[in-house]
Amino acid sequence: MGDPSVEVTEEMRDAANMTKLKAVDMISEGKLEDAIGQLTEAIMLNPTSAILYAARAGVYVKLNKPNAAIRDANVALETNPDSAKGYKIRGMARARLGQWEEAANDLHVASKLDYDEEIGMALKKVEPNARRIQEHRRKYERLRKERELKSFERERQRKQAGADREALSGLRDGQVMGIHSASEFETKLNAATRALRLVILYFTATWCGPCRFISPLFTNLASKCTKVVFLKVDIDEARDVATRWNIGSVPTFFFIKNGKEVDKVVGADKSALERKIAQHAGQ
Repeated sequence: MGDPSVEVTEEMRDAANMTKLKAVDMISEGKLEDAIGQLTEAIMLNPTSAILYAARAGVYVKLNKPNAAIRDANVALETNPDSAKGYKIRGMARARLGQWEEAANDLHVASKLDYDEEIGMALKKVEPNARRIQEHRRKYERLRKERELKSFERERQRKQAGADREALSGLRDGQVMGIHSASEFETKLNAATRALRLVILYFTATWCGPCRFISPLFTNLASKCTKVVFLKVDIDEARDVATRWNIGSVPTFFFIKNGKEVDKVVGADKSALERKIAQHAGQ
């Protein structure tokens, strides 16, 4: 490497050009190592010349020394970012190393700057390999994304299964569960929703005669319909829940699916209650 901080005089520049001409003659005679020596001498005389670095890089490619060629081509491109030969030689050197995509990129830039047949021939060799790598990368990325999606789905299902188990643990199959507050109701309703269970919300009162008549039936239905969640609310004990549901009379039964009311029975109508449970529990 030359010292780029050196002030190059006209005499030094002329001497470097003369030395380069000698190197060209040596290249034509096949004396590549001698040509490297001459070009190195020329670079020492004029270290600011991108052409000299690109020329030596070209000889390194002929000597099958791609790494050395890439180093010189990089210096040439740092000195002159529009050096077509710098891109061309670096592309050819990268091809020697099997860096097909990088080689194709360099050769395409060189082609735009100053196309020649040598670039065209190199591209014919490089581009098919670069495309194969790109296709392989796309396939790999597709498979990686598919694996990530499958992993995400497995994790989602695992968490969902855990949530469902937790939800079911809070529900007592075959029993009527008393509700004493709005927060307790929300907990039970959310658990039933996660478990995809039909909820029957029964509003009652201790002083209600029809409620005393229908309550044993409600308990009996709970023991038979074990996949339905039976909730019971005393309107005098859990006034906040009764207020939220606008209870005007008891007994009143609400049928809830996915957190939403789907049906309702008002009064101690045994047949209507049994019919609607059969209807909604089977859906």
